[in-house]
Amino acid sequence: MSRAESTRTLKIALALGSGSARGLSHIGVIQELAALGIAPDIVCGTSIGALVGGAYACGHIDDLGAWFSRMTTADVFRYLDISPLSRGGVGRASRLIGHLRERFGSPLIQDLPIPFTAVATDLATGRELWIQRGDMWDAVRGSIAIPGLLAPARIEGRWVVDGGLVNPVPVSVCRALGADLIIAVNLNSDFGARQQARTPRSREPRAAAEKGEAGLFDRLATGIREKTPAQIAQWLDSDQQKPPGDDTPGIFNVVANAINIMQDRITRSRLAGEPADIVISPRLSHIGLLDFDSAAAAIDAGRAEVRQFSAMIVDTIAASCPL
Repeated sequence: MSRAESTRTLKIALALGSGSARGLSHIGVIQELAALGIAPDIVCGTSIGALVGGAYACGHIDDLGAWFSRMTTADVFRYLDISPLSRGGVGRASRLIGHLRERFGSPLIQDLPIPFTAVATDLATGRELWIQRGDMWDAVRGSIAIPGLLAPARIEGRWVVDGGLVNPVPVSVCRALGADLIIAVNLNSDFGARQQARTPRSREPRAAAEKGEAGLFDRLATGIREKTPAQIAQWLDSDQQKPPGDDTPGIFNVVANAINIMQDRITRSRLAGEPADIVISPRLSHIGLLDFDSAAAAIDAGRAEVRQFSAMIVDTIAASCPL
């Protein structure tokens, strides 16, 4: 019996975690699992995990990877659709969602060939929202609404924001959908290494071109400044430009690190109480929150992690298959 045949009676679910640009590693994970003959029957995603999971569910995972791999820094800011005077966030992502619709169509979640759920957070109540019907890209837009960065989305009569606030790796959703075996992808396992890698060792001012959260958020501040009234632009200038020796973090760096800390702590707590059968944790300390122009590196990291633990993954699935 082939590996694919042996897993047909086992309902395998994929829980794709939040982590913004680091979540492009989900693409590599899915592609490498496919190379092992493993095709998930259920996909649940939070934030970027919802975006990648939706593309997989509608059969466009390779196309999504190819598109992101061609993305430049200029493309990142164009698709974020920065509008500093808009309500709820400095970006709207309308161009991103519009492009995804043009490229991959506008499927309804209930019509997808496999069950798919996008996780978001109800902004009014703080409750977890499982989006399992309606337009798939609308669901993705709600799930990726990072507070302060992207404006909330209106879903099922509610204002919703990023699902990573409540369930960064949606193992519980997969379990509720009847999965026999859950493969979770955690993007926050090397949070400490990421912070250490981004801490400047010298007392020189950090260059805006420095890779990672600091550099990308400095560029985001620059983009916002160019589109704002003079008073706001002056405030952004003072937030970015510091005298030598002043390592006070700027507002956008504070936002980035706060999101990282929150997701790391919530992920640890949720996975401890709701463990997956297999946890894949790509090494992503070199990928920042908005490094969508580093897609190839993120995808490779996902592939590498699956290859490294391929024997364990295959053995775990084989041991779970009914005789």
